[in-house]
Amino acid sequence: MKSLPKSQVLRFTEKAIHLVRRATSRYSSKFPKHRYTLPQHVVLLCLKARKNTTYRGLFDKLIEMPRIRRALGSAELPTPSTLCKAFNQLGMARWSVILTLSAMLLPTSGIVGVDPSGFDGSHASKHYTKRAKLTIQRLKATLLVNAKVNAIPDLHLTTTRKHDSQIAPSLIKRNLESIDILLGDKGYDDQKIRRLARQQKVRPLIKHREFTLLHKVWNAQLNADLYGQWSQSETVNSTLRRKNGAFVRSRRWWKQFCELTIACLVHNVGRSL
Repeated sequence: MKSLPKSQVLRFTEKAIHLVRRATSRYSSKFPKHRYTLPQHVVLLCLKARKNTTYRGLFDKLIEMPRIRRALGSAELPTPSTLCKAFNQLGMARWSVILTLSAMLLPTSGIVGVDPSGFDGSHASKHYTKRAKLTIQRLKATLLVNAKVNAIPDLHLTTTRKHDSQIAPSLIKRNLESIDILLGDKGYDDQKIRRLARQQKVRPLIKHREFTLLHKVWNAQLNADLYGQWSQSETVNSTLRRKNGAFVRSRRWWKQFCELTIACLVHNVGRSL
């Protein structure tokens, strides 16, 4: 019988497990039960984000995917509650390391754009939130996108109403080695950002807010072809919202941060296939 070709899901699983094994230890504690490894849990959580499904929905799909289970090296399947506990134990620091390594799978360039996007909390019942006196906060995600291959090397997440000009400096400082040219819209028009970028030998290509005729002249002198690559940041934001939805399922803020970081990680691995 002729062997079937590898599907996109199988190729994604093989690349993800190889990547995660480089970034994490085999087990998460000194006294593991040796039933499942930490890389297996990480890749399963990535598959959950890629399929945009629930823990139980992923469990049902994996039952009918023997080749995926073989690629993971697992004869058994973790229950939905086991995966949920694994997600709670994995911190943001670990996900950030894996995200950085996933961006290295692509031939990135030094032209990087920055663009924010908003995500809502999960669609909870309005009646329930009113009776329980809950406040569903809106999450602001600022993505750092490589304009050449649409990779996401880093992101900034906050639940506050922090302005774009206050977010950009931390992204610049964390990614000095991968930024040569920083692209941004008028929301990042701040002299502190421009000064910081030049001090770190980064060329800021950011549009000016047009208060005077001089600002209009400066904007007209921008390199149109180079600045036009900033639109790739909006494209990546749109892709994440279209594939994963414009909301997050988790209720706690730190889980929401991890959830969006996993979505960016899945995006990078998918782009590398």
